[in-house]
Parts: sequence; structure tokens; C-alpha cells
Amino acid sequence: MRVALVNPPWRFDHSIYFGCREPHLPLELGYSRALLKAAGHETLMLDGHLGGMRLQALADAVAEFSPDMTVVTTAPTYLFWRCAPPELRLPRELILALGGRGGRTVAVGPHGSATPETALKKLGVDVVVLGECEEVIAALAEASDLEKVPSVAFAADEEVRVTSGPHTGTFVDLPALDWPDAWIARHHHHHHRFEAEPEGPGAEVEASRGCPYSCTFCAKIDFRDKYRRRNLEPLIEEIDRLAGQGVCYLYFIDEIFLPQKPLLEALVGRSLSFGIQTRIDLWKPEMLDLLGRAGCVSIEAGVESLTREGRALLDKNCRMSTEELADRLIYARGRVPFVQANLIKVADDDPGLIAAWRDRLRRNGVWANDPVPLYPYPSSPDYRRLWGAPDSRAWERAHGYYLQQFDHFSDIQDEQPWALGDLEALCLPA
Repeated sequence: MRVALVNPPWRFDHSIYFGCREPHLPLELGYSRALLKAAGHETLMLDGHLGGMRLQALADAVAEFSPDMTVVTTAPTYLFWRCAPPELRLPRELILALGGRGGRTVAVGPHGSATPETALKKLGVDVVVLGECEEVIAALAEASDLEKVPSVAFAADEEVRVTSGPHTGTFVDLPALDWPDAWIARHHHHHHRFEAEPEGPGAEVEASRGCPYSCTFCAKIDFRDKYRRRNLEPLIEEIDRLAGQGVCYLYFIDEIFLPQKPLLEALVGRSLSFGIQTRIDLWKPEMLDLLGRAGCVSIEAGVESLTREGRALLDKNCRMSTEELADRLIYARGRVPFVQANLIKVADDDPGLIAAWRDRLRRNGVWANDPVPLYPYPSSPDYRRLWGAPDSRAWERAHGYYLQQFDHFSDIQDEQPWALGDLEALCLPA
């Protein structure tokens, strides 16, 4: 089978999108390509965002390949599945530009994972994948009967059929990814790096998937939930391959980068810088020492609330006090050039306490953000607490609630975000 794997040319005007707007490697498409090639399928992988391609040119390139199946993502990369653009306008625009020239059309991403029937109808695709996608895409390439493929939704007999719930991939044995040299050369962005200007290409890699914690705000229930750690050998092979292409900075997209002594020891001496997102309460001083020696230059640490009650409300399961968290962050800053403590808006947190705590951290070189409001993504416990299981209006409900709750937004968001219906004007009615 001939399979096209496509990342749209993303744009974020009038969106509340929280993620970084620079291009990143589409890891989900990279893994899918590796599994498809191993099974003997011919693939074309295109990234309209990283390649700077116009929508019609991207669609025409897909059509020229004459695929039997075209896979389109509904979020920029795996890194941002938990905070995807709520709107489906770009994937829908791509499907429209294809105009039936892509063979069987398949959508992958958080939208179809949480609300498969709605995503199927809005996008007008043939199939939607629920959950982690690479193994399901490989199964779709082999299948003539969609009923026998797990974790997909499709229309049949004037109804939407869902074969099973969201897929959890094996993940641990995924092969080392191989990216085109031209893609790496274009990857100028060093994600979440602030201590130095880029002197060469950056890249994203994945050492683990999922998270053993269940914080109320985290949108991961329907995808990338169960914690798994990737086999070290293919991971290091992938990292060395990237270094051979000139990459000098890596960002680990792991939901939570837990202390991994074998990986960190393998990175020592490789002259690579990297960034991570983690929880500082899980790191002992000696492991932070090793993290610094391994080349870490950026830590994004989720603290969220500055009271035990606030952290308990968010189900953080944190055993450190607020003072101990500050001490550990400051210790980390002595080993890693940039350390950030993430805070979110919690109703009962005292503004004076927040200001004093942030001032103390800043005096010691740790950056702590002004607490940001939360978007109740349909794949988060917060959404279920407010409204129950997601239905056909889940994304509209979450979007409207968010816009009503806050009169200003973060500095990366549009100050005048549109309602979801306006953003999705080209989408089919749900």
C-alpha cells in the first residue's frame, strides 16, 4: 500500500492555542513511517509546517504520490496532544484541498481520541484513530475490513461505528527514527531553551510515554496515559543519528521526564544539550547533579499550586512542602542554566504568597510564571468533573467556558480569540 503521512501547515490566528508555535518534528508520523516501511509499504511523509509549504501545494504533493491512504494529524506534534488547538480548521482545510485525491483519509490526534464521532463528522475523513496512532496506522495499511482494526471510528450504514476504545501502544520497542537531512537543517528552533542562542539545529525525541500521575488538569486520559519507558538502545541510536546530522540540542517530549540513571549516564560526554519537563519533587540532589552533567540546560517543572490544599485539589500527590519545593528548584538551578516553575490559577491561592514565592525564586535565578488559567480539555479529569463524559458538544462547551472565565490570556495567545464555531467554519456540522 502507498501511504501519505501529512502534518498540515499550521497557523494559530484567533486561537487560544497554548503550545509553542514553532515547527517541531512530527514524531507520531515518524514512528508510523518506520512501522509501515518495516511491513513493506511505500510511504511519503510531508510536514507543511516544518517545510513552510502552502496548503494547496501540500495537497498537490500528496495527490502526485497517488496514495491509497492519507493520514492527517489534528495537532502539531505528539508534544502538544495534551494542549492541542481545539479547532479542526487546518486538518479540514487540508482534506478539502485534497479533494478526494488522497485515497482513504485517516485522522489521528487528541480530537478523535476524545470525541471520535464528532471528529469524524467535522473533518469529513473516512477513518478516525482513537489513542496512540502508529500501531493502528500500520494495522489500517494491512486491513480490508475496518471492523477488524482496533481503536478506529468510521461511518457505515448511516451510523458511526467505533471498534474499541483508545489504543495504548507498546511503545518500548519503537525503532530509532530517521529524519531527512533537509528537515533537520530547517529545524532552527530549540524548544524551551533560553540560556543560549541556537548554534545548530534542534530536534525532539521521546524517552518515555505517559505519566503515572493523574493531575486533574492534564489532558491525557484518552491518549498517552499509561507510563512506559523506551528501550535505551534504539533511543541512543536515534540520538546519535541526530547528532550526526548536526543537531546540538534535544528536547525530550515526555509527559514527565523521570530520573533515568542509565539514560543520563549514556548522555554524559556526548556534548549534547537538552531540555525536559518534569516534577521537581521527584528528583534527589544526586540525580540533579547527574542531570546537569548529562547536558540538561532547561527544566520545566510543574509546581502548579503553592499550598498543600491547592496541590491536593489538583491531585498532584506531592509529598514536599512549598518551602521544600523552592529549595529543590534552587538546587536544580545550581546545576542547570534555566529552571522554570510552572504555576496555574487555583481559586484559593493567596496572591501575596504567590508574589513573595516568585520573588524569592527569581532572586535565585529560577523563573516562575504568573499563574495561568486552565482550559478544560475533554480528555482531562477537570472536564469530567464539570460536565461528565465528553459528548458531541464537548469542545464547544470547553471553549465557551474558557472564554467566559477569563478576560485576558497568556502572552502567546491571541488577545481576541474566536468562538470555536467561527474557527471551524469550514468543518462539517457535528
